[in-house]
Amino acid sequence: MRKLCPNFDREDGLDTVLEVPIPEEMFSTNKNSHRSWQSMKSWVKSSARRSPESMAALFGGKNTEIQLLLGVVGAPLIPMVKVENDHNVNRNIKDQPIEASMAKYIVKQYVAAVGGEKALNSIDSMYAMGKVKMGLTEFCSGEGGLNNKVVKVKNSRNGGGEVGGFVLWQKRSELWCLELLVSGCKISAGSDGKVAWRQTPWHHSHASRGPPRPLRRFFQGLDPSSTANLFSDSVCVGEKTINDEDCFILRIEAESSSLRARSSSNVEIIRHTVWGHFSQKTGLLVQLEDSHLLRIKSPGNDSVYWETSMESSIQDYRNVEGISVAHAGKTWVSLFRFGENSDSHSRTRMEEVWTIEEVDFNIKGLSTDCFLPPSDLKKEEEEGCGFYEGNARLPFKIRAVPSRISASKVVAVDVDDSDESEDDEDL
Repeated sequence: MRKLCPNFDREDGLDTVLEVPIPEEMFSTNKNSHRSWQSMKSWVKSSARRSPESMAALFGGKNTEIQLLLGVVGAPLIPMVKVENDHNVNRNIKDQPIEASMAKYIVKQYVAAVGGEKALNSIDSMYAMGKVKMGLTEFCSGEGGLNNKVVKVKNSRNGGGEVGGFVLWQKRSELWCLELLVSGCKISAGSDGKVAWRQTPWHHSHASRGPPRPLRRFFQGLDPSSTANLFSDSVCVGEKTINDEDCFILRIEAESSSLRARSSSNVEIIRHTVWGHFSQKTGLLVQLEDSHLLRIKSPGNDSVYWETSMESSIQDYRNVEGISVAHAGKTWVSLFRFGENSDSHSRTRMEEVWTIEEVDFNIKGLSTDCFLPPSDLKKEEEEGCGFYEGNARLPFKIRAVPSRISASKVVAVDVDDSDESEDDEDL
């Protein structure tokens, strides 16, 4: 990962420290390092200079794909987590149903596997830096109709996908900050313990509805303490073999009060479920899944439903200051839109491959001021957010589909935080 940008304008000038490190792969194809850095500077500057209005006017093709990827895969949130770091799961374990008692025992084994209760309780803050490669893999529309169309996309396994880097900071589970840069587009997100917010090049800073939620990336093997707290009230629902490894499956449902807090007059969050697959051999979390379903109310009797499903494979655990931290993984995402008639159904699939380059705990000087939201933050109640604006288009032109399809029908960019959607637009 490149952390410094050379000063080619002045030989005696100091190198510039990059806010978000850039993967080496972005320069490996160009032997002229000077030209590589000059291209990188113009690449980043051109993205930074774009206003939300101009980006909305330019969206189409690759820009729409990047917006989709960053909006859905970049900074997803987990529905709930206990703030207190209490990993003692022996309390009244015999007085609970067998499914809950088994889950508490599995969580206890997980805590021991990642380093123990004492080691986890000694963590006050953390930092992580890594790289990602993400891309669309499939888009299909008109499911169930005669004119259904499927487009498969070149994915990261055979050279496709967008490359980028990210930096994570956390001070307790309720205080966190993410900066992610992919193909010149940067997304920032965070939580100050009172509100979770997001900032993108194509939309003003906005807050998520409801109580602040933790970032899903921390539960992908980066923050064992929050993972143990999340599943401490789960139930064991069975077993499953994943990559030739027998695993216990723990499930937890978002509370109805949390779902109501995230809902609005136009959008209803119906459910949000999280599953954790813990290895019976090592006790570690090897796969994380979550799925949420929401309903967007329309003026008539018809409603549009969005189901977002994410599945993450968690790999390459390494010991960092006595704590096992995952350093690699892959996430698959599926967005399914249904309701109305079958010709308007659509499904979008995407994937992300990620690796962790650096991890550190108990960061000196990391105060609560580091997690303050942007000054231009607008509350969700003031202005709807989450859908594409302007004349945003789909990443692919499905000319055979007779129905009217727009970006608002394909992308749920934090759609559970949205009050409004845009009118359909012909392709």
